[in-house]
Amino acid sequence: MRNTSVNHFILLALEEAGAHLTAQQVHERVKASLPSVNPSTIYRALERLAREGLISMTDMGGEAMVFETLSLPPHHHLICQQCGHTYTLDDGLVQDWFQQVQQQSGFNIQTHHLALYGVCPYCQQQPKP
Repeated sequence: MRNTSVNHFILLALEEAGAHLTAQQVHERVKASLPSVNPSTIYRALERLAREGLISMTDMGGEAMVFETLSLPPHHHLICQQCGHTYTLDDGLVQDWFQQVQQQSGFNIQTHHLALYGVCPYCQQQPKP
């Protein structure tokens, strides 16, 4: 099995999902097209694709890292630490901040993807136990 095939099917799976997937979920989707693909091949390819800047790898507070294609419009996430709900945050709200960080630090940010943790408005309204 050629590695480029694995990369192609990983990118396709992430684009079709239009959402974050764990490595296991990516493996399940790719396996439909490449039945002999090993989970370890998927993990290595995901890490390589992330290093190459084609996908993002994010800790969304779950048990496993999640992956997403960077071909989607840039966006970020607000994650409620009480109910686990994830809200999408428009890139326009933080783009100026990214530029300011780069200017002040001299750091060249490669992946513009934030995951911020807190408590959502619904959970804030709930009575404390």
